[in-house]
Amino acid sequence: MAVPKKRTGASAQGHRRSNWKATVPETTICPNCGELVLTHTVCTACGQYKGKVVSRKAEGFVEEVKEEPKKAAKAAKAKKAPAKKTKKAEVVEAEVKEEAVVEQAEEVKAEEAVQESAEAQKEEKAEESSEE
Repeated sequence: MAVPKKRTGASAQGHRRSNWKATVPETTICPNCGELVLTHTVCTACGQYKGKVVSRKAEGFVEEVKEEPKKAAKAAKAKKAPAKKTKKAEVVEAEVKEEAVVEQAEEVKAEEAVQESAEAQKEEKAEESSEE
């Protein structure tokens, strides 16, 4: 590995680095909104570039949708195989189904209890009215 024989002096180092400096980026004014914008970039305020709407921020932005030919779309759908389910996924699905069934059964029992209490109240009212 190469090793310098002598240390570089401060003056030589300074001369070498004399052109190593930051430059101010070029900016322009957006013709649509008047915002200060970097050259050759989309305006961050209004979303336009060279007088055309190109960003989702801009009003009137329309995303281009490429339509596939019908045959290609059908072929693509036919090629996709259904995803294989793992044993863990099957077990989780079974547990979820069981929980749903249990919840439905509890709801039915609660509804029946409410109906029975309503019927009992009606019978009590009917008895009270018949006694009077």
